[in-house]
Amino acid sequence: MTHRMALPLFPLPNLVLFPAVALPLYVFEERYRALLRDVQSSGEPFGIVRVLAASQTSDRPFQERVSRVGTLAHLHQAQLHDDGTSTIVVVGGERFEVEEFHTDHPYLSADVRLWPLERDPLGEEAAQASARHLLSSVLRLRPEDAQELRQAAPDDPLLLASFAANVLPLDGAQREEVLRAPTLLDRLELLLGMVPSSAKLMN
Repeated sequence: MTHRMALPLFPLPNLVLFPAVALPLYVFEERYRALLRDVQSSGEPFGIVRVLAASQTSDRPFQERVSRVGTLAHLHQAQLHDDGTSTIVVVGGERFEVEEFHTDHPYLSADVRLWPLERDPLGEEAAQASARHLLSSVLRLRPEDAQELRQAAPDDPLLLASFAANVLPLDGAQREEVLRAPTLLDRLELLLGMVPSSAKLMN
């Protein structure tokens, strides 16, 4: 059964949120202050989607300039400042796909369907092996940070993929391609393919 839900959206340029990743945000625009109030009142998550084209470069309506794939953002911390702005921390949850955008709130919202990763036909062992390979490539790419990265890297392959997607020098389009991968193994292999060749040659 497909899980559908109505979701407030917080579009951000060149940013893709991954599962279990903590993201600090500064909320200052009035429409997103309204979103934060609604989210705090409901206790429900909101969605983070990538802005594909800025208003300065496109005259299309806002909802046509944001991605239709995003990630649930669960509010973890919120600090309200005297000027009405807020500093918040969210944690990434499940991936979703937008079915229909709505513009009846001050902020953009949408009907979405949750889009979990498909089961890997090659099984969990293949994902574990790919995750180990990916981590070793990341460590070779960043030798000056290798000890710190090794300590921070999660053991779980799904969380390791999220970790690598944030550590590797990827642009927003590449990160979204990784988020869209059908299976966890696909996600890990995509990330491996995006490791700069200088680190790959040593594997």
